[in-house]
Amino acid sequence: MAFNTSSGQQAMSEINVTPLVDVMLVLLVIFIVTAPLLMQAVPVNLPKTGAAAPLKKSKSVQVSIDAKGLVYLDQRLIHAELLEPELKRMQADSDLSVQLHADEAVPYGRVATVMAIASRAGVAKMAFVTVPR
Repeated sequence: MAFNTSSGQQAMSEINVTPLVDVMLVLLVIFIVTAPLLMQAVPVNLPKTGAAAPLKKSKSVQVSIDAKGLVYLDQRLIHAELLEPELKRMQADSDLSVQLHADEAVPYGRVATVMAIASRAGVAKMAFVTVPR
């Protein structure tokens, strides 16, 4: 280590940041260790309630459209005009969800028509079924 032997005294223009980095790393480790403990340490007394009403039964039906545009309801061929009353009847019994299986060769207009029929029948839940590549 060399010492400066000049006679003039000058201000030191460098700041040693090593102690600052050490302190910050220690604080970071303390925070990482204690943060999960603080989240679980909150004591909460949950209120007691009576039994909740059972959820409405949900029934799922499959509506399929093949490459020719024919509509099937649970693998049963059905005419498009009869689909709406059939879905209304099923909707009256329970909360109905429709899984729509449409062939990729079917024009979008045909799929949109079937979706509109299901919507008019009161179906609020509709899922499109696809296969992964």
